[in-house]
Parts: sequence; structure tokens; C-alpha cells
Amino acid sequence: MELLITGSTGFVGRNLLLKILREYPERWSRIILPVRDPEKLRSQLRSERCDGPEMGEKLLICRVSDDAWNLPSGVRPDLVIHAAGRLFGRERGEYFQTNVKGSLALAGQLPKSARMIVLSSLAAGGPTPEGVEARTRKDPDTPVSFYGASKLAMEQGLGYLLAGRLLILRPPMVLGPRDTATMPLFQMAKGWLRVKPGLKKKNYSWIAVEDLCEAILNTAGAAWPQQGPFYLTATETISDAGLLATAGSVQGRRGMAVPVPHCCIQMLSLLLDAIPPWRNAVPSLGRDRVREILPDRWVCDGTPFVECFAWKPSKGLTETLRESVEWLNTQKS
Repeated sequence: MELLITGSTGFVGRNLLLKILREYPERWSRIILPVRDPEKLRSQLRSERCDGPEMGEKLLICRVSDDAWNLPSGVRPDLVIHAAGRLFGRERGEYFQTNVKGSLALAGQLPKSARMIVLSSLAAGGPTPEGVEARTRKDPDTPVSFYGASKLAMEQGLGYLLAGRLLILRPPMVLGPRDTATMPLFQMAKGWLRVKPGLKKKNYSWIAVEDLCEAILNTAGAAWPQQGPFYLTATETISDAGLLATAGSVQGRRGMAVPVPHCCIQMLSLLLDAIPPWRNAVPSLGRDRVREILPDRWVCDGTPFVECFAWKPSKGLTETLRESVEWLNTQKS
């Protein structure tokens, strides 16, 4: 059995690859890793001490360019876990080029027998509809950002190409080690005053990357009675102020959340978007992703996935954020 993983130098894909190598090394005969920067992946594997000779025999690291996913000839995976994608961009076309056209280009090169697990996002469904506790699979999809719209279009395109060979997973906010994008969160949580977008309380579903990887691997060898999309969540819902407080607590800091009107956040996003160094430092505050900050509720129902695949999350927020900050501290030393 051969496995192909995309996004293996990114947050979820990197955690997934390491989990497989450390806990399930015999599950697949070969693991194919298409990346734009093979040396970056090799460096990451060295830093995690997963670069031994036995790994060299199991891993096929191949260079791909742009979003064409030009896989080497002879690559015929049995399963693809598609974790790559564009998270941040300035224009609609940037998201659609990578998340839609790139994903379809990858799917078009797969053997007819290959199955694909694709990591989409709660953003493809949109925020929780008014008047309900949690977004369900029955609710109409209403993405509010170009990013979310591109993920929804990706799901639809892959569903047409792969039909019964596709499983769509929609995680909400993913937290855990090896995510450099959370660095601004921990930096803000160190201060006594912590900026909270919006005057109202915001509520979110979330999932620890460790739980997400376990859920993905749980589906890898299972039958897929449905294509999805499936939402995956931790058991607890978190608030924006609660997230900041917990991020501060795991660093031994106390502080107070200061609500900032949405109009100020939107003005800040316009400023950041105009200055590349600032935009690159805080990509989550770009104009498009700020559209996702404005809604007050991003809560989804993960019950159908739990029932279908007999999986349960185990990580709590405090444990997950503590592991995150510990990993970030190792990067500074």
C-alpha cells in the first residue's frame, strides 16, 4: 500500500507525517511526498530525528512546481491525503489557483483506484447560521471569504472527478505544535492588555492537530459510507476571550481582553494589506481573512463523524496550547 501526502512541510501535513513515521511506520510500504522545497522537508525531518536510513528507503520526496502537481512517472498511490492549500492571499484568484485548480490537477494524475482524503475547512460552510447552536451538514454552505469559497469549489470539483473515492473533512480552527501562525496569539497573550476583535463575545469550534491527525488516520483504512463533508471538533467550544486567557495562562501571564470595534479591525487590515512586510508578519489579518473574524459564531457539529468513524477527540485546550508554546520556545533556542 502506497500513501501520498501533500502539504508535508506545512502545519497539519507535517504533524501527520511525523505521526505516521513514529507510530505507524509499517502501515504503508512507501510514502510519496511531493513538495516545492525538498530540502526544507529534509531539514524538518532531521530536526525531528526522522531521517534515518530506514526512512530514506520508505520516503519518496519529489519536487513539484507551482500548482501543476507534476508527479513523477510510476507514482501510483493507493491513498492520497491532500493537506496542501493556500491559507492566505490578497486576491480571489490566488486562492482558486491553488485550492481549486491545483487540487484538480493533482486528482487528474491519480490512478482510477486511488482514494483521496481532502482537508477542507469550516470556512467552506461558513459561520454558524443565526438562531442555532452549531452548523450541521444539512445547513446551506455560505462562505464569507475568498478562502472559504475556494475550499467549497475544491470540494465540488473533486467530488465530480473522484465520486465515491473521496472523503471531505472540514476541521474548524486547528491548534497545536508546529504552527508558526499562532505566534502572534502567544505574543499578544503575554501582555496585560489583549486585543479582542468585536464588542460581542465570539464562540468557536476548534480541534487539536494531534486529534485531527488521529482522525484522518482512523479513516484511512475504513470504509467510507458517505463522502461528507464531515466536521471534526473538540468536545469543548471556546470563546475569543477564553482563548486569549488560556494562551496567557500556559505562559504564566495574566491579562484582560480589550474589545476593539470591527471597523477598527477592518481599517487595520487595509493598512496591513498595503505594506508587504506587515502583511507577511500577520497574514491572518489580511482583508480576506478578516471577513471571517467579523461573525460572532463559528461552531459546528462533529457528531456525524464521531458516529460514522467511531472516533473521539482527547486533547483539551490547555494541554494543546501548552504543547504549542513549548514547541515555539524550542524554535527560539
